[in-house]
Formats: sequence, C-alpha cells, structure tokens
Amino acid sequence: MARTRVGIINVTGYAGVELARLLGRHPGVELASVTGRSAAGQALGDVFPHLAGIGLTITADPGKVDLALVAMPHKESTAAIIPLLEKGVRVVDVSADFRLNNPDDYPKWYGFTHPTPHLLAEAVYGIPELYREAIKKARLVASTGCYAVAGILALAPAVKAGIIGPDIIIDSKSGVSGAGRSLSLTTHYSEVNEDVSAYGLGGHRHLPEIVQELTKLRPVPAPVITFVPHLIPMTRGILTTAYAPLTDGKKGQEELLTLYRDFYRESPFVRVVTAPPHTKHTWGSNYCHIHPTLDPRTGRLIVISVIDNLVKGAAGQAVQNMNLMLGLPETAGLEAAAIYP
Repeated sequence: MARTRVGIINVTGYAGVELARLLGRHPGVELASVTGRSAAGQALGDVFPHLAGIGLTITADPGKVDLALVAMPHKESTAAIIPLLEKGVRVVDVSADFRLNNPDDYPKWYGFTHPTPHLLAEAVYGIPELYREAIKKARLVASTGCYAVAGILALAPAVKAGIIGPDIIIDSKSGVSGAGRSLSLTTHYSEVNEDVSAYGLGGHRHLPEIVQELTKLRPVPAPVITFVPHLIPMTRGILTTAYAPLTDGKKGQEELLTLYRDFYRESPFVRVVTAPPHTKHTWGSNYCHIHPTLDPRTGRLIVISVIDNLVKGAAGQAVQNMNLMLGLPETAGLEAAAIYP
C-alpha cells in the first residue's frame, strides 16, 4: 500500500531540519520533497550532512504531495499555504500565522494585518492533548508555539478543574535554538555563553496563545497571566515554572497528582512525574514532563514542565498533528526516548 506523500516547506530552518530528521524514517509516510529558497538545487545531505541518508534534493517547489508541513517564518507562511489548500493539500503550519483566533491580534503581536482572516476560524489549534478529535478532521492545523505548549500543558488540568485563581505567573527558560538560525547579536556565542537574560517583558508573542487557550478551558474568571521568558546558554529545551493561587487550600499532593494523571491519561507524550524534571529528561524527544506540587505555606500551586523546544515545541508536535490527520498512530515516528546525558 502506497504511503502518504508529505513535503516540508522551508527545510533550512531549525524546525524544518528537525522535521526532516523525524520524517526521513517515519514508518507511515513518504517524505517526498523538501523546499528551501536559499539552498534550492543542493542535496539535502550536502547542506545538512546528518540527513544524507534521506537522499533528497532541496527544491523551490514542493511538487505533488498530499500533506505539507510548513516551517516558514511568520508573515510568510500564509502565502505558501493558500496555494496548497487550493490544491486540496492538507497543511500543518509550524509558524504563528493561524494560531490566534482573532485577526485583530495579528497587528499587535506580529506586526501585520492577516490576509486570510476567514481561515483563522477554520484552522485547528494544534495541541493534541486538547483538540485531538478536531485535528483528525482538519485540513489546516496551526501547531503551537514552543513556550505556549509548555505553559498550556502545565496549567490546563488545574485551570479546567477550577482549583486555581485567575492570577497566574509563568516563568520560562529556553535554549538558544528557539531564536532560529538567522544571525543575531543577542544569540552570538559570546553574548549568550555564561549569561542568563529575561526578555519580552512587555509581552511575548506566545502570550496571546496561552491566554486564548486557557480562557477556553475556563472563561470565567478569565485568566490574568504574567509571562516572562528567559534565554539561557544551552541549545535545546524549555523549562517552565507556573505559579497560581489555590482556590481550595485543602487539596493534597496525591489528589493533585491524580487530577493531572487523569487529565493526561489518553496523552501518550505527557508524563506526570513525582520529582522536578530536567530539560535533559526530554532532550531530542517529543515528551513533556510535568511536575505539579503544592506550597502549603503560601497556598499556591507550582507546576514545572519541560520540553525540547524543537521537538514537542515545534517539529515533533507538527508530526504528532500530522499523524492524527492521516489516521496513523499518534506516536508514529516519535517514540524515541530522550538522549541522555
């Protein structure tokens, strides 16, 4: 039986090259094409030697595919996606171009007026732990932002159950690969090494996703979220610590763990763990490790979550969405354990 032909649009970014790594040996699909304007005409293995075994040449056009995973930068992704949808190609978008439901949010957070606001209502937000059934039927899935998936998964069970108040603080620390491959002074080795810095204090672009999705889980009272991301001197990984006041101070630790484990019982890539997780526990894998705990002194919930920002935070999440759209096992091509140490 012929396997579904899939293509990667823009393989030359970090998300794109990670997609190629995951799809090159995927058991349920054929990676039929990879595009990249800056490297068109070159062998994939010449540009990325670790992918030489895939045997593809980077092209300017995806050719004939049944599903495309689009890893273009925001603002540019929509122009690549519209022709694909018109041809009947299903799409998983790794950019932010279809994540926000309200088109009025795009000028504020991304600096452009959305050219196809009608598609925002159709696009399914690509977090399988919340929207598994809708993703299966979708023709356009907007994969989540890396900070967003870490924060949403950390807080979703507590928000849904109403055990915390609306005043939420999310502190996240990310490796440098989250900034992409483009050269920037702030991500030069000499600038990042031996340094930790906060940024986006006026509002990071992933904040509206987090607010949007947590509000859907419990609209009243709507969450009021302070989100502060940090850049730390490592390549991969996100560690998020979320804090919120408990509405019922009588809950115990075992009851809290049961709440989280029940919520994620059908989610193969979420592990609720009993000790604070490290980013290395998920390095190179599609897993999210979550540790919820209580601070009885202050009456607060504290939740720590860790992911690999390039896998569960980008390419792995996109492949997980693809699997659902194609009726494949959700875990197909994503079952590898983390690389440690």
